[in-house]
Amino acid sequence: MIEIERKFLVKSEAFKNDFFSKRKIKQGYLSSVPERTVRVRIKGDKAFITIKGASSNSGLSRFEWEKEIPVQEAEQLLLLCEEGIIDKTRYEIKSGIHTYEVDEFYGANEGLIMAEIELNSEDESFEKPDWLGMEVTNDQRYYNSYLSANPFKKWS
Repeated sequence: MIEIERKFLVKSEAFKNDFFSKRKIKQGYLSSVPERTVRVRIKGDKAFITIKGASSNSGLSRFEWEKEIPVQEAEQLLLLCEEGIIDKTRYEIKSGIHTYEVDEFYGANEGLIMAEIELNSEDESFEKPDWLGMEVTNDQRYYNSYLSANPFKKWS
């Protein structure tokens, strides 16, 4: 499956007034090389292993494969992951026909809040809520795999 998404910084916590879902997420990377990231994620009471390919030239799309796995297995795999486990809360907010996923990070990435929106095509239009800030889709520093090795708090 090809994933098409855009990423934005979030400039205010106003999104917390409109969320319909909120889940804790803990994730790590078995491989964080750009050509193929392999992620283990525990999201609420479910767990997944995800493989993502390299981004397209536009940076908006890439191949993604995901499979649900038992939480106990994910907890064991997290012990094998590269250093830098990501800890965050994900809020889901409806905006027009789309849903934004807003991640509020903790630990070494505390202070970072990012929003993602998945689209059906790279040129699809979408509503931009007032709390949405600068687009960072093509900035690899905002990939979770990068943040796990280069935490936001260490940026100068």
